[in-house]
Amino acid sequence: MTANAEIRLGEDAPLGLRLYRAVSLASEPLARFLLRRRLAQGREDQARIGERTGAPGRERPDGPLVWIHGASVGESLSVLPLVKRLAEERPALNFLVTTGTVTSARLMAERLPAGAIHQFIPIDLPRYVSGFLDHWRPDAAIFVESEFWPNLIMEARRHTKLLALVNGRVSPKSFNEWKRKPQTIRFLLSQFDLLIAQDNQNAERLSTLSGAQVAAFGNLKNAAPPLPADDDGMRQLTEQIGARPSWLAASTHPGEEEFIFDTHKMLKHDYPDILTVLAPRHPQRGAEVRDLALQSGLTALLRSSKGEITPDTDVYIADTLGELGLFYRMTQISFVGGSITEKGGHNPLEPARLGTAILHGPHVFNFVETYKEMRGGGGSALVRNERELATAVRRLMSDEKTRIAMSSSARNTADANAERVLKEVVKELLMRFESDKQAA
Repeated sequence: MTANAEIRLGEDAPLGLRLYRAVSLASEPLARFLLRRRLAQGREDQARIGERTGAPGRERPDGPLVWIHGASVGESLSVLPLVKRLAEERPALNFLVTTGTVTSARLMAERLPAGAIHQFIPIDLPRYVSGFLDHWRPDAAIFVESEFWPNLIMEARRHTKLLALVNGRVSPKSFNEWKRKPQTIRFLLSQFDLLIAQDNQNAERLSTLSGAQVAAFGNLKNAAPPLPADDDGMRQLTEQIGARPSWLAASTHPGEEEFIFDTHKMLKHDYPDILTVLAPRHPQRGAEVRDLALQSGLTALLRSSKGEITPDTDVYIADTLGELGLFYRMTQISFVGGSITEKGGHNPLEPARLGTAILHGPHVFNFVETYKEMRGGGGSALVRNERELATAVRRLMSDEKTRIAMSSSARNTADANAERVLKEVVKELLMRFESDKQAA
């Protein structure tokens, strides 16, 4: 397999991939410059910067090693139940989990099972990737969602016995872009022994791009554990908010905050003391969001400032890392962002597990089947504009029975899918892993 992969890369790989590899071979100085700039911006970990160039931060454990890669926070959260179940099924396996962001690294440090190793993924340059794989020598590599880095995929194919894509996802925008490079994406996807999509729509897209059969068992994020929350932080915020009506706008993007502020103003007519908690998708935008609130005539408080919520606070901006579970728990109504602007929406299963009624906009192509199933059971509701959002929040605040029924339905949808998805994905991976060992 290794020799064939090397020949195919040299002789059969599409011209675009050969050009990409040639350019990346000469791009090390640029990569080091970009790493220094990201480090200055706080987007890299100084103590572990070598891992981004393929230098190992740990020794390789003895025995079989399964490498699982998920790019960022969302993907890394879906890795957790996968690692846990595989470890339960095959205790002899070791696990290496890679991600590419500082935030996801912190989450993995807190939540990975004992014995599992986290490393930063190397930048997609041949020497960096080869150095990483020469050290870790994984027996199997599992990529999560949509990490189609050419050098990483091609080198993983050369170094591993089993290469799988799980929870595969291709957004409509990426699908249209890849269709303009059909030979490139087909070659990259052909390197995988196993393709599993997160839903039927993504299975269809991946099948079209790969020309291969693609399974779909459901979204692995269905099986992710509930987001954690600090008990002291929960108690403090509950005391500060008191009996005030409150709701949450989670994971918002530029262009959505103004939408939320307009909704807040509408709600104030019926609830003069209402508090809007707003958690931007990227916490570093906190000051920017606060300024937008002030321009809208609202008073705003940054959580990072450590100030206390007062009766005069209109908007509490949750601009800290790793606390979304806290804010989902402290509010009973949540609007999930990335769905008014065309970002494709964010994971509704996170609020579903924490007992909140869920509202969302029309652009949810990242989780289209999850939202469809949840709405079908009455667990979430679609809103298209500020007036519809204000009407929905107003109804849920005034009708406890509807709110409880909605949140219960969302939780039941999440729980019903979790075990089924995890069971099927793990079964398929272990079957391929065992057959590969027998062939060897």
